[in-house]
Amino acid sequence: MTEAAPVLIAGEWSPSSASESFEAVDPATGRRLGTYPVSPADEVEAALRAGADAYRLLTDVDPSLIAAFLDGYADRIDGALDDLAATAAAETALAVAPRLREAEIPRTSDQLRQAARAAAARSWVEPVLSPSAGIASYLAPIPGVVCVFGPNNFPFAFNGISGGDFAAAVATGHPVIAKANPGHPGTTRVLASLAADAADAAGLPPAMVQMIYRTSHADGARMVADPRVAASAYTGSRSAGLALKASADVAGRPIYLEMSSVNPVVVLPGALAESGDRIVLDLASSLLLGSGQFCTSPGLIFLLRSADGDQFLEALTAAVSATPAGTLLGSGVMDGLIGARERWSAAGAVVVGSGPPGPGRFSYPNTVMRVDAATFLDHPEELQSEAFGNLSLAVVAAGIEELEKCMASLEGNLTATIYASADGSDDSAYRQVAPPLRQHVGRLLNDKVPTGVAVVPAMNHGGPFPATGHPGFTAVGIPASLRRFAMLQCFDNVPDHRLPPELQAANPLGLVRRVDERLTNEPVTWQPGAG
Repeated sequence: MTEAAPVLIAGEWSPSSASESFEAVDPATGRRLGTYPVSPADEVEAALRAGADAYRLLTDVDPSLIAAFLDGYADRIDGALDDLAATAAAETALAVAPRLREAEIPRTSDQLRQAARAAAARSWVEPVLSPSAGIASYLAPIPGVVCVFGPNNFPFAFNGISGGDFAAAVATGHPVIAKANPGHPGTTRVLASLAADAADAAGLPPAMVQMIYRTSHADGARMVADPRVAASAYTGSRSAGLALKASADVAGRPIYLEMSSVNPVVVLPGALAESGDRIVLDLASSLLLGSGQFCTSPGLIFLLRSADGDQFLEALTAAVSATPAGTLLGSGVMDGLIGARERWSAAGAVVVGSGPPGPGRFSYPNTVMRVDAATFLDHPEELQSEAFGNLSLAVVAAGIEELEKCMASLEGNLTATIYASADGSDDSAYRQVAPPLRQHVGRLLNDKVPTGVAVVPAMNHGGPFPATGHPGFTAVGIPASLRRFAMLQCFDNVPDHRLPPELQAANPLGLVRRVDERLTNEPVTWQPGAG
C-alpha cells in the first residue's frame, strides 16, 4: 500500500494514524496523483486541542503580527505561482492560464493582503460608545479555533487554508483547522506548508494553521459541534452543509454555509430588441465559464414568450451547443448533472440543445433545457434543484404577471441578474419583477453576468437559504466577512483604564468610532455618574 501524505497538526508534519485513505485523480486522464489519509477521531482531537491552545496564546499577540503572517503568506504564494498553478491544474483540470495563474491565485494573495490590512487597522471591530450612559461595545473574536471546509471548484480563492474564510478567521485573531477538499489535496498540502512557514516567520503559535485532508462524516459533525470551536465555515453541497449545520446548531456553535444557488437571470423584451446578440454572448460565456462550475453560474434564464424570445433562445442554445465541452472537476460533478437533468425532465423540462461531451474522463455535454413558466410554478422545487456545471434551464413566461409569480416562487440565491433596455421601455416590467426577485438574492445585478465576484468591501457573496445558512453574512468583502467570527462585547460602567484600547476615551489607536449617533476619531469624555 502506498504511504499516505502526512497531516499538519500542532506545527508538525506527521504520518497519519489513519486506516483509510483516498486517491487524488487527474479528472482529464484518470491518472492517480497521490494517496491521502482519512484522519481518524484521534487526529481530529489532537488538532482541536492544539488549536484551542493556540487561541489562548493569540489573545496576547499584537495584531501587527497577524498582519505580518498574512502578508508573508501572500508573498510566499506569489513566489510559488508557477508550481501552485501546475499542481492545481493537474488535480482539477482547470486551465493554468488564465484561470489559475492570472486570475485565481492573484485574487487569493490579494484577499490575504486585504485581510492583513484589516487586522492591522482594527477596522472590523466597529467600536460604539455612548458616553452619557457609560456604555461601550465592540466586536471581538469568538473564543476558540475556526474550522474551514473548502470546496472543489476554487483550489485557491476558497481553499480551506488560503481562501476568504481562512483570511477572515485569521484576521480576527483565530487559529485555523483547514479540511482539504478531496478534489485538490496536493494543492492544499503545498499551501499548508507555505502557511506554516509564514506563521513561524511571524512568531505565531505552531498550531496557528493546521490541515487534515478528510474525515468521516461523524468526525466532521463532531468537529463543528466541539466547544473549542469558535465557528466553522463551509462551502460545498447542500446535503453535506445541512448535515454539518444540524450538528453545530444542536451544540450552539456558529457555522457559515455556502451551499446552493441557481442564480436566475431575467431578460426583458426591450433588452432583447436592443442588445440580444450581446446578451447571448454574455450568457453563453458566463454559464460555460469553468464548465459551469461556479457558485454564481447562471442556471435559470427567464424570458417572456415572443418571436424575439424564441430567436434569442435559439441563438443561446446554438452558442452553448457549439462550444467545446470542458473537463469537470470529478465524477461527483458529472453524477450531479445527470441527476439534475433527470429531475428536470421528470418535472416537464425538455432538452433544446446539447453538444458533444469533451475529451476528458469526466465530461458532460453543454446542455440547455426549456420549460414553460406554468410548469415551473407547478414544480418549483424540482426545477430549482442546482445543476452544478454546464447545464442550464430556460423558463418561458406567457406574460409579465406570470413572470412576477416565478420571481416570488424562487428559493434563496447568491445572485440574480436583470437585463433591461437603456431606453426605458422595460422600466414598467422591471418595477414588477425586481421587488420579489430582490427578496430572494444576496446580490442583484443589472445588465451584467453574475460570475465575477469582485473582492471589494461592498461585495455580498451571500444570500437567503439555501444559498447560505444565514442571510446576514458574506464570505467575500472585507471587513464584512470578518464579522462572522466575531462576538459583540459590551462594557457597562467599566472604568476607562479597564477598557480595551479600542474603547478608551482618549482613542489611543486613532480608530473611527461611532459615538452616540456620529462617526468620529476624536477622544470622548465619560460623563460623571453615567450608567
